[in-house]
Amino acid sequence: AVPAKIAGCKEIILCTPPNREGKIHPAILYAARLAGVSKIFKVGGVQAIAAMAYGTESIPKVYKIFGPGNQYVTAAKQLVGLRDVAIDMPAGPSEVEVLADDTANPRFVAADLLSQAEHGTDSQALLITTSDSLLKEVTEETERQLNELPRRDIARRSLANSKLILVKNMDEAMELTNEYAPEHLIIEAENYSALAERVINAGSVFLGHLSPESAGDYASGTNHTLPTNGYAKAYSGVSLDSFIRKITFQEITPEGLSSIGSAIEVMAANEQLDAHKNAVTVRMK
Repeated sequence: AVPAKIAGCKEIILCTPPNREGKIHPAILYAARLAGVSKIFKVGGVQAIAAMAYGTESIPKVYKIFGPGNQYVTAAKQLVGLRDVAIDMPAGPSEVEVLADDTANPRFVAADLLSQAEHGTDSQALLITTSDSLLKEVTEETERQLNELPRRDIARRSLANSKLILVKNMDEAMELTNEYAPEHLIIEAENYSALAERVINAGSVFLGHLSPESAGDYASGTNHTLPTNGYAKAYSGVSLDSFIRKITFQEITPEGLSSIGSAIEVMAANEQLDAHKNAVTVRMK
């Protein structure tokens, strides 16, 4: 809501599912008020997407829908985005890639993988490393930490969709990373700054051993609605720009028409668009 307010959006609505008692957590209500949300509706999932796309008796039809969700929410956003309403991007289910060398701490890496895995059973966590010993240590550490998590059943099912990948060198690691185009990329390697320069496709990048993805979720300052499922090859994360439309204006002077008019006529004629050409020709006589 903050970039929406900065962009000058007059009405900002929030859809969020209530708990079993039909209530919304006070922290969500406070954050919404602080951020400048206009209205809050107790609805989530594909129902919320449909309501915002088409409007109901109580929920207004919106111009654009923002925010991540599970695979069903993402599919619903893509569906309504074909003709009914604008969307930010396909965002969800969540995913993380950790790119690591032998300087990485296996406890940190395992914690980063699990912090994403506990999101939902369709989340994905990926480790790409040049260190065989690190891969083995992370495997053991992940199992140890997993057993301590309250959401371990969800995380365990998510890990079934996840991969630990050993590569020959960082060149191979970067090629695979840019092809995967992760939503979140954590670079836990000695030369993380140099590797960051080679990132082409990613939603948000976390640099160094002390930069967990969960910091981006809550406090480090970047917007955390990000493209998933390889869409980082074509989309950026939500920003102020996402809430702004650009309108161009142009006025041609007599001198300007004289300068570019003949070029317009030639190009229009070559496209066999005679009316386009004539719109300039009649003004040049």
